[in-house]
Amino acid sequence: MSSHKNYLDCGRIEVTNTPTITQTAEFVVTSFKDVNDIIIPFFTKYPLQSIKKLDFEDFCKCAELMKNKAHLTEQGIKNLRIIKAKMNRSRSNENL
Repeated sequence: MSSHKNYLDCGRIEVTNTPTITQTAEFVVTSFKDVNDIIIPFFTKYPLQSIKKLDFEDFCKCAELMKNKAHLTEQGIKNLRIIKAKMNRSRSNENL
C-alpha cells in the first residue's frame, strides 16, 4: 500500500484492527483535485480488467457531476444517488 501512495504521490494509508479481522489497510484519497488529476487519469491509462471497471466508469460519472457542481442541486444529488445505488455489490447481472 505504501508503494501505491508513494507512486501516486497522494492519499494516505488507514490501518484498522478489529476483533474479527486481523488487520486491514485502505488507500484513501479525499482530495477532489487528486482524484480528478491523478487517480482518474491513472485508471484511464491502466484500466481495470474486472467487473470493477464498471464501478470505475460510474465513479468517473460522479466525479464529472461534481466537477460541474451538479452535486449542489437537488437533481444532481438525485443523479449521484442513482449512480451510487447501482455500484459495487448492488450491480445487477444485466450490467455485466
